Amino acid sequence: MKLRLELFVADVAASIEFYRRALNFKVVGETSEQYTMLSNGEAVISVNKREVLGPDHPLRVANGERPGLGVEIVLSVEDLEASYDAARGCGRPVSELALQPWGLRDFRIADPDGYYIRVTSRQRE
Repeated sequence: MKLRLELFVADVAASIEFYRRALNFKVVGETSEQYTMLSNGEAVISVNKREVLGPDHPLRVANGERPGLGVEIVLSVEDLEASYDAARGCGRPVSELALQPWGLRDFRIADPDGYYIRVTSRQRE
């Protein structure tokens, strides 16, 4: 089984820029104003223009409501420091690197629509 996330966003171009600059994702195939697929290794995230959702769709958020509430996107990386440096260079708030009690190091960042992302790696010996 593989997992692919589909995020419904206000601005596809802004989301593409964020995932490319902050998290080193690459565009897969062609881009459009409505939909673009990105990948980094086996992680695949598609960004869709929020307006494609019908007015009664359960994933449609009201104005001012944050999408993805209650969801944490977790990305496991080999080189956490390089990922952290890239994320810090994207212009969005980034948490400090932290060693968690369960033995992983990580940092947190939110994408332009507020989707909450944790980037993590095993502690180096």
